[in-house]
Amino acid sequence: MKKTIAIIGSGFSALAASCYLAKQGNMITIYEKNDTIGGRARQFKKDGFTFDMGPSWYWMPDVFERFFQDFDKKTADYYELIKLDPAYRVYFGVDDFINICDNLEAIKTTFETIEKGSGKKLETFIKQAKSNYDIAIKDLVYRPGISPLELITLETTLKLSQFFSNVSNDIRKKFKNEKLIQILEFPVLFLGSKPSKTPSFYNFMNYADFGLGTWHPKTGMFDVVRAIEKLALELGVTIKTNSPIEKIVVEHKTATGIIIDGKHIKADIVLSGADYHHTETLLNNEHRVYSEKYWESRVFAPSSLLFFIGFDKKIENISHHALFFDVDFNQHAIDIYDNPKWPEAPLFYANFPSKTDASAAPEGMESGFFLIPLAPGIKDTQALREEYFEKIIDRFEKLTQQKIKNNIIFKRSFCKNDFVTDYNAYKGNAYGMANTLLQTAFLRPKLKSKKVRNLYFTGQLTVPGPGVPPALISGKLVAELIQKSFRS
Repeated sequence: MKKTIAIIGSGFSALAASCYLAKQGNMITIYEKNDTIGGRARQFKKDGFTFDMGPSWYWMPDVFERFFQDFDKKTADYYELIKLDPAYRVYFGVDDFINICDNLEAIKTTFETIEKGSGKKLETFIKQAKSNYDIAIKDLVYRPGISPLELITLETTLKLSQFFSNVSNDIRKKFKNEKLIQILEFPVLFLGSKPSKTPSFYNFMNYADFGLGTWHPKTGMFDVVRAIEKLALELGVTIKTNSPIEKIVVEHKTATGIIIDGKHIKADIVLSGADYHHTETLLNNEHRVYSEKYWESRVFAPSSLLFFIGFDKKIENISHHALFFDVDFNQHAIDIYDNPKWPEAPLFYANFPSKTDASAAPEGMESGFFLIPLAPGIKDTQALREEYFEKIIDRFEKLTQQKIKNNIIFKRSFCKNDFVTDYNAYKGNAYGMANTLLQTAFLRPKLKSKKVRNLYFTGQLTVPGPGVPPALISGKLVAELIQKSFRS
């Protein structure tokens, strides 16, 4: 029997869920509060420049392929992928940087030139990371987080010790050079937690990095949003923008619809891909599963200070993706997780999509995206944004040995307050809830409400966790859970 399903939000998880639910034969409508779709993966255009406003790294291409294969499609039906070489560059000082190439053999050679014997160690490390990847990404993350028994398999039992060590310790046992250590610790930052708090099993992110490589959809990550939107529309999904939800209607402990602009829109099922905490504020207190005390006790991934910049010239001595690790890596982590404050000397990331995609900037110009990870919930003012912009641009000029300040045509900032306003993000977080040992799988907020029938959740605060590939998986998991609930 067809169900009428109202989906709140249009980020990756909501769009993915809409496709799976529509394929089941349901009538799906997506309601997006903003004027464009994509959630944190929206696109920003100005004066001939184009920017992805959120995710900019395309990792785990197999997860994207698996998503489209579920609909007898492939990514190539919707967008073109370019493998980046170098995948990214890491700066440690003036004329001191390491390029990460697009294949493991070349990366091993790079490691070996920096630390004798590290090439062979890297090969062994990545082999183990691939084993973990095969278990996690091909199996475990496609489980709905209902029971701890989901994690108990022959493979995970054999790797049990990896859940009680951490990535940082594991890497430091094998490698001595601090630069190589920081490069190997970097990928788990996508999981939203410090390497010292992330179980060793999550080193599968290193295989995602060195084994599968870094890709770029031809005209940016928004290509993927457009692709899933097109698929959803082909499946009969309706998408409505400028539709903020005022209330989730609950009658007799059952979700019966949503209220938009004072009007009750009836639905058999309500699925929220919006911020989980915010979604529960759309319910009366007695229908909320997680208290404010619960949310306060969680470890959240960072917020971010972002800058979208148009330059009137080409930027030199830089790659598409660049990491600036010329300051204390551990101190910045402390300023995010242990003693939340604006970092005195922030690490930062820069992305120049026009290095790969000529359409991202007018001819002879460059589009630049800069990101500083920050603690969620900290004070956000325009003065602080400007102060930190000066800090990172001064360092960027010094490290890349060029002047660029006077070549800025325009600059737009986006920080904690904007994450709250635009995405209703709890404390302005950018990446969701961190994947620590105690916030993994069945220990995360549930896909299905325990108090309200026919109310479901998807996205980065639930299973399986933060990131674009997990968001696609989350959409599939919740759709399967809905289908199973109405079969029983």
